Amino acid sequence: MLRKVFKSGNSLVISLPKEVLAPIGLRSGTDVSVELDEKNHQILIRPAEFPLAIDFSEEFANQVNDFIIEYKQALDALARK
Repeated sequence: MLRKVFKSGNSLVISLPKEVLAPIGLRSGTDVSVELDEKNHQILIRPAEFPLAIDFSEEFANQVNDFIIEYKQALDALARK
């Protein structure tokens, strides 16, 4: 896939299509980690990982996950407002 670098304000930007980002969970507003691999002349972009500040039980994490799945449409609608 060939992409072009372009200027936006004082930054240089590369647009990436949804088809490339969606499978790894990236969308507009997602925090990412950008690393430079100088040896191989590569830029690595990954979803950012943030350690939890509080230790949650696995049961609680599962309850939150179930809630998100059940109310995904409502949560997505609220996020767009």
